[in-house]
Amino acid sequence: MRLLIAGASGFVGQRLCEALTSAGHAVSAMTRRPDRYEGCGDPVRGDVHDPATLPGALAGHEVAYYLVHSLDRADFVHADAEGARAFGRAAAEAGLRRIVYLGGLGDDRDDLSDHLRSRREVETHLGEAGVPVTTIRAGIIVGHGGISWEMTRQLITHLPAMVCPQWVYTRTQPIAIDDVVHYLVAVLDVDATTGRAFDVGGPDVLVYADMMQRAATVMGRRRLVIVPVPLLTPSLSSRWLSLVTDVDTATGRSLIDSMSNEVVVRDDAIRRLVPLDPMSYDDAVRRALADRDEAARPTVEDHAAAA
Repeated sequence: MRLLIAGASGFVGQRLCEALTSAGHAVSAMTRRPDRYEGCGDPVRGDVHDPATLPGALAGHEVAYYLVHSLDRADFVHADAEGARAFGRAAAEAGLRRIVYLGGLGDDRDDLSDHLRSRREVETHLGEAGVPVTTIRAGIIVGHGGISWEMTRQLITHLPAMVCPQWVYTRTQPIAIDDVVHYLVAVLDVDATTGRAFDVGGPDVLVYADMMQRAATVMGRRRLVIVPVPLLTPSLSSRWLSLVTDVDTATGRSLIDSMSNEVVVRDDAIRRLVPLDPMSYDDAVRRALADRDEAARPTVEDHAAAA
């Protein structure tokens, strides 16, 4: 099958390109700078914020994956909405059979953050021109290079004690990156997933404080001292986060705003259509740490350059 991935150079996109290629699909990686792309798949020029580039990128493909978001922009809600509309229109004009989108968990009846509400709106905008959309909704994805996981790892590494807002006691259902990729690949072969949204999560439902404590244990660090402070605002939290991690203030603010929303699986219908025994949180942390170590290990090329 000929597949296009929008967001191929990102945390999820890189792994998805490799998995789809290994499964025998012809994969195109949509990028704004194809001459600089070094990942898996054949690079094609395309930018969701430049609609004129999309018809050429999408032509000849059967299914597209949409992994684009603009959390690092102050106007991300508007930018993501416009990008999704443009992509959905171009996909319809190109005759695509389906769009597969990675969205976010969260109960629609809740007062969702701008970030989570935007993820829901993108689902709708992608399908407005008539192409069926399959949505995989995930909460915190644990894996080397993922923003949420890196934020957790760096906080544990840099701080023996943390003053945190009340969101440290909000429930979440983290999932390993390998399991997210498995679901994204598997839905291609299950027609019953077309045009539907599915919640996905790992086997552990945890509050953020427990996530950090368990990750600290896996990392061999002392138990953290976590002191909740009710009046620590999202703005102050995001500024503090940017000081102790490499997460920029805009992205940190969007993530922190979402942490007041409970993000757990409400409907496990995907488990009946795509059988999988998801990885535990502790094992996901171990895998993320192992992947980080592997990425830091010198390659043959590095040794040759140093010689």
